[in-house]
Amino acid sequence: MEQRRLGRSDILVPPLCFGGNVFGWTADEATSFRLLDALTEAGFNFIDTADVYSRWVKDHTGGESETVIGNWMKARGNRSKLVIATKVGSDMGQGKVCLKPDYIRTAVEASLKRLQTDYIDLYQSHWDDPETPFEDVLGAYEELIKAGKVRVIGASNLSAARLYEALAVSAREKLPRYETLQPEYNLCERAGYEAELEPICRGNGLGVITYFSLAAGFLTGKYRSAADAQKSVRGKGVVEKYLNERGLRILAALDEISAAHGASQTQVSLAWIMARPSVTAPIASASKVEQLGDLVKAASLKLTSGEISRLDAASA
Repeated sequence: MEQRRLGRSDILVPPLCFGGNVFGWTADEATSFRLLDALTEAGFNFIDTADVYSRWVKDHTGGESETVIGNWMKARGNRSKLVIATKVGSDMGQGKVCLKPDYIRTAVEASLKRLQTDYIDLYQSHWDDPETPFEDVLGAYEELIKAGKVRVIGASNLSAARLYEALAVSAREKLPRYETLQPEYNLCERAGYEAELEPICRGNGLGVITYFSLAAGFLTGKYRSAADAQKSVRGKGVVEKYLNERGLRILAALDEISAAHGASQTQVSLAWIMARPSVTAPIASASKVEQLGDLVKAASLKLTSGEISRLDAASA
């Protein structure tokens, strides 16, 4: 299995990260255990979650995903073999995004308890908190790193200007820096990352783990008409956003390249992201064990430069 470095840290990860938002939500605990067992058996050990997963579900309070992962790691005794990434800062009942030092100190203890571990490999600021100076945020993370509770920090959903500012504060104040960025990025959503964020990440050696890597399912090829919108709760939004001339052009290119490799559109879509030099690993998830095959195969699918150019042109 190919291993890639997370930013400038000493943490190595496979070229695909499993999205843990499904645990305790669309995958109950028993199914989640089967998914995690199959994932690790296939050689993948990088799992991304957040304290807020899955607070949006009725009667959920947040922490459900971390709890499932913690129960699984305890049952399997395999914590040291895994790279666990989680996030802090989303609204967990406080009514807003919060990265104040006292909140981070409290939130990390709750995540550690749910995960049943004494350290988090990658701890990420889930959203920007403009009300809290980066000096305070990074200072709080420095405490956690010195205490051995966190190995490396990262950020998600930061604008280019704010990412640049955070890196500048780290350098000036000699504080830990964000080693990773987690942006939205896929064949349908390219401009936001490529135009401004990618140059900063490449110039500063940041690792990049992308979310919505399959554009809410559109890039699996299952949405091709308005009628397909009835296939899932995400269908309506996907059809409205992506099922247009450009979207159909992307699907046509995916179909052509998939046929050439005897692969699925999912595999090709993920392989395209993995081939991007600035990307460490796309995040993708599955709620059924039989869906894992596509994710596993994507990691070994090598697209030619011509195929990458074909997809680049179709999605331009």
